Amino acid sequence: MATETREAHKVSNKELIETLHDVIESLIDGHDGFQKIGEHLKDETLKKYFLAESLKRSQFRGELETLLHSTGDHDPKESGSVSGALHRTWGDIKAHLGGGDHSLLETAEQGEDAAKKAYKEALQKDLPGPVRELLTTQYAHIQKSHDYVKAARDSSR
Repeated sequence: MATETREAHKVSNKELIETLHDVIESLIDGHDGFQKIGEHLKDETLKKYFLAESLKRSQFRGELETLLHSTGDHDPKESGSVSGALHRTWGDIKAHLGGGDHSLLETAEQGEDAAKKAYKEALQKDLPGPVRELLTTQYAHIQKSHDYVKAARDSSR
């Protein structure tokens, strides 16, 4: 009986596609944000970390797009969110005004908060096992990245 109840609440294919598109949008924002901020950071270790994270977000996006293809959706998201674009612009302004690494890391942490939120919202849904597993694995990395960025921000004061 518990299985029947659980099955009744499974997300529809349309909801699954929308959920994956939302997460992909956050990954596009993350890819672009890590790349832009990484280009402006003065600390070489942080710069390398940010550029590697940018590539990691692209990898995560590719994994999710592969899942989308298996659902019949062959029209993946091509851009990030408007709020993500505004956030990156704000980061660029800070960089050009000489905000320094601390200011850029604050901006990056806010972006990571948005990524965590997208994953949390997705994982609150009753997703199919393989989708849940992949999102859970990616979310663990997103959380570690957030913590790293936050620690770097705190130590850059």
